[in-house]
This record gives sequence, structure tokens and C-alpha cells, in this order.
Amino acid sequence: MNRSIADIRFDYKLKTLNETDVADTPLQQFSVWWKEAVDSEIFEVNAMTLATVDKRGAADARIVLLKDFTNEGFVFFTNYQSNKGRQIENNEQVCLLFFWKELERQVKIKGVAEKISAADSDAYFCSRPLGSRIGAWCSPQSEHISSRAVLEENVRYYTGKFADGEVPRPPHWGGYLIRPVSVEFWQGRSSRLHDRLLYLKENDGWKLQRLAP
Repeated sequence: MNRSIADIRFDYKLKTLNETDVADTPLQQFSVWWKEAVDSEIFEVNAMTLATVDKRGAADARIVLLKDFTNEGFVFFTNYQSNKGRQIENNEQVCLLFFWKELERQVKIKGVAEKISAADSDAYFCSRPLGSRIGAWCSPQSEHISSRAVLEENVRYYTGKFADGEVPRPPHWGGYLIRPVSVEFWQGRSSRLHDRLLYLKENDGWKLQRLAP
């Protein structure tokens, strides 16, 4: 074993998480933690791991950015023809994971992914910087390309095509809503005896459980 790696450890002591202190629903509790994370000025506070599975049942994961959350769930945007888009089309069961190390916290969300409306995708797309809108047309995401020159040529082409600044949303690009069926809030504690509170969807409400660390 590589001792220089195995010996890396930190003792978590910042906060606690008790059943009496949390909200009735996971979305309400997420809102509380989200505000604390934003107020802490965490870099890329909206970065989250999105885990999916492919047609063979092999796990896959990558970082995406949260762009909205409501009582319905959590929203992010991507290329529908990317690996993650094809995997979601095949199996809508996904997992999201936030890790806010500055607060010694994780939030794990298991849920079902569905495309948001075209109108909502259009509205967000139009709010993006011009370069990001051009980029959505330029990249055949997850496909093999011969070199970066392919992207650079696509940028030149679409920059000229949309020289007037009006860049429509590509039909293969849009948002997903993740409707949660379980949400786990993890608070780091000393000696690895962490607090883990799990909300489970139950009919029209939520059941709260404590998990052993």
C-alpha cells in the first residue's frame, strides 16, 4: 500500500446534523444547505457528480452544473446526444452527488431524469454567453474527433453562420429535471462517526431515517 496516500486523513469537526434540526422535506432541507454553501463562497458551488449506467449496466459518472432546483427537483443542461444523454434515454435512473468540502458536507440524490420543456430549455439557452451558445452547436459531444482542429473549424463556421448574434438552441441540446426518490444529507463528524440522514419518498410524503456512518 502507498503509505503517502493511505496516511492522508482529516478529522471533521465543523457541524452536526440531527433529526430535530432538519426540514420536513429534502428540497426544503437542500435549500437551507444550499444557502449556507453559497454564503460560504464555495468555488463552483453548483458542481455535482452525475452518475448513470450504460446499456451493459456499466457505471459512468461526470461533473455537471446544477442550474435550478424547485419543489419538483434538480435541473441541469447538456447535449442529449452525449454519452450521458444516451444513457439517460436507456435508463432514467440516475444519482447526483454534491461534495462541499469547506462545510464537510455531501448531498446524494437518487431520482428519475426527464427532459424539461422546450420552452424552458430555450429560455435558459438564450441566457447563456454567446460563446457558450456557439459551442453547443460546435461540439459533437462524446463522439471521436480527429483533433482539436475539428472544434476550431466548427467554431469558425458557426460564428459566421450566426454572425448577427441570434443563436437558436440546437434541437439536440436542453435540460433534464431529476425528480428525487431519495436524498441523503451527510455531515462529517469526528473519528469518522458521521451524521447521515436519509429522506425516502413514501406515497405523497417523505420518511426520514438515520443511517450508520
